[in-house]
Amino acid sequence: MDFSAVELSAEDKAFQTEAREFLASVVTEDVIHRDRETGDNFDEGVHLALGAAGYLEKEWKTEADGGFSRVRRRIWELEKRRAEVPWVTWGTTSMVARSVAKFAPDEIRDQVLAGVFDGTVRLCLGYTEPEGGSDVATCKTRAVRDGDQWIINGSKMFTTGAHNCSYTFLITNTDPDAPKHKSLTMFLVPLDLPGVEIQGIRTVDGDRTNIVYYSDVRVDDKYRLGDVNGGWTVVREPLDAEHGAVAAADDGLADVAIMAHQAGFMVEAADNVAAVVQRSGAIEDASVGYRLGRSIARIEASLSAPSIFGRVALAQTMRDVAPDLMDVAGSVAALPIGAEGGFDDRSEYVYRFAPLVGIYGGTLEVFRNMIAQHVLGLGKPNYSAPKVRA
Repeated sequence: MDFSAVELSAEDKAFQTEAREFLASVVTEDVIHRDRETGDNFDEGVHLALGAAGYLEKEWKTEADGGFSRVRRRIWELEKRRAEVPWVTWGTTSMVARSVAKFAPDEIRDQVLAGVFDGTVRLCLGYTEPEGGSDVATCKTRAVRDGDQWIINGSKMFTTGAHNCSYTFLITNTDPDAPKHKSLTMFLVPLDLPGVEIQGIRTVDGDRTNIVYYSDVRVDDKYRLGDVNGGWTVVREPLDAEHGAVAAADDGLADVAIMAHQAGFMVEAADNVAAVVQRSGAIEDASVGYRLGRSIARIEASLSAPSIFGRVALAQTMRDVAPDLMDVAGSVAALPIGAEGGFDDRSEYVYRFAPLVGIYGGTLEVFRNMIAQHVLGLGKPNYSAPKVRA
């Protein structure tokens, strides 16, 4: 593997400068402060500006279709992180839009993609149910056909971004008597339809997600994606992308694993804590140096783990390292970002954020089971109660 840095051409350097200056002009301190207050991880003004400048379309499309080159895509991704662009809703939008492009009728596809590219249409994921856990195939939200429409009843939990979105990528059960993977149908449901109710929920790290209720929601059949009871085929690709179960890019111009964006907060916290203990002189204490060095070594190792392994490694490392970083920094680490007298070292935020990173798209236990079954060739886990011997 070649670990050398990519030599940027003069044109790519100019693009990097252009991107950095543009993002600095739209992602202001007010935007960052407001995003921390709301927990939305979305700013409409920034999103529309990205769309108007053509960046959303270029990021979504391949180079062959007029999108970024591989090098410029990597530059763009890194510059967005440095600028702290609120990103979650674009992440779900980009993911769902690929299924829309593949499975939606032409009328819906063209209308939705045009809005996705200019920023006016946003899409969210309607998978998890309040009692369903990580197994989205155990879906109880029902869709019943009524002529050219479907009547949908049920609820979905953790529909992040729904209050800022136009449509939800909704998994429904259209045949309760069929095996669970053959009973599912996917819809792109407009969120402004009668019977849709969105209620906000704040997580421990301060982010906002939602529970969405569907009460006799009538959806035209034109919003169905794929075949009736063929929803598992439609949802598999976005699920694999969300799970991080995708092959790494051959050219090395991409994160080696999903969750690298979230891991960036952990990296920044470790760097900041190192600066805090250096200024205070605490770094001279051998135990402090050892614990900080151990944490940074763990972080570096997790950042190098690929695919679904990296997803688990990054999330578990964040959970393990965050308490140590706070402890090393001392009591001041308990102050939130922006608090008077704080160092803004981010370790307190990473401590609260870590549990959430370990359940996005499924729990760490689910992903470890996936690795056991599909990589190591082990059998399915048996959760039944142990047999009692007479």
